[in-house]
Amino acid sequence: MTITVTGATGQLGRLVIEELLSQGVSAARIAAVARNPQKASSLGVAVREADYFQPETLKKAFAGTQKLLFISSGDTNERQQQHRNVVDAAAAAGVSQIIYTGILNAETTTIALAADHQATEGFIRDSGLPHVFLRNSWYLENYTSNLASALEHGVILGSAGEGRVAAAARSDLAAAAVAVLTSQDLTSRAYELGGDTPFTLAELAAEVARQTGKPVSYQDLPEAEYAAALKGFGLPEQYAHILADADSGIARGELTTASGDLSRLIGRPTTTLAAALSAVL
Repeated sequence: MTITVTGATGQLGRLVIEELLSQGVSAARIAAVARNPQKASSLGVAVREADYFQPETLKKAFAGTQKLLFISSGDTNERQQQHRNVVDAAAAAGVSQIIYTGILNAETTTIALAADHQATEGFIRDSGLPHVFLRNSWYLENYTSNLASALEHGVILGSAGEGRVAAAARSDLAAAAVAVLTSQDLTSRAYELGGDTPFTLAELAAEVARQTGKPVSYQDLPEAEYAAALKGFGLPEQYAHILADADSGIARGELTTASGDLSRLIGRPTTTLAAALSAVL
């Protein structure tokens, strides 16, 4: 059974391939799809060059694939066309199952970022391919990897109110993908993947303060003010608005879940916020 992973040079893709190899999957059974093959040369598996914008390269890259992990594009401008190209190529190549990394609560969320994921799930359903939707919550790393400013100024900004986010470690989400990729089950289904213990941004700030011994608090802002602050920090305007809109989604409860799907798939409790912060700090 050949397992093909798109976006293989990204942070999630690399972790998936590392996890596959650590689980004893033969390197000969794994294909890494990358736009720049040189960046994938260190992965230790076969590399297939392809670009989401070039359908002919995708069909060639997917040849002989039984299970395809389709990691969503990071391009928020033309993502739907890229994703349609991937799905069409997967169908043309005759893959046995397509596993797509989307967004938590895709069927109900109103977060702007979700529109592309909702459309892609539709493309996949329409293709007739057996499929699994890995509906991922926010990465814990979104909160743990950029703490310098919070520690310097003693504040974490956001517009999530008292909403909880079921953030999950990227490594846990990679392990969940591997559990599906190595299963013989071709049943179509969706998993709502999030951390076992959702938290508020005020709780995030309190945990940072506890572990560092420095005063850190959460300052809640209206969505527009938060977007303006992010833009002031140097983020592109479009991305700033996407993040602020997502925080409003958190406030509405759209990035949390009590499904337990993630811990069941990986066979252990999910990584806690405290553990993730400790590893970084």
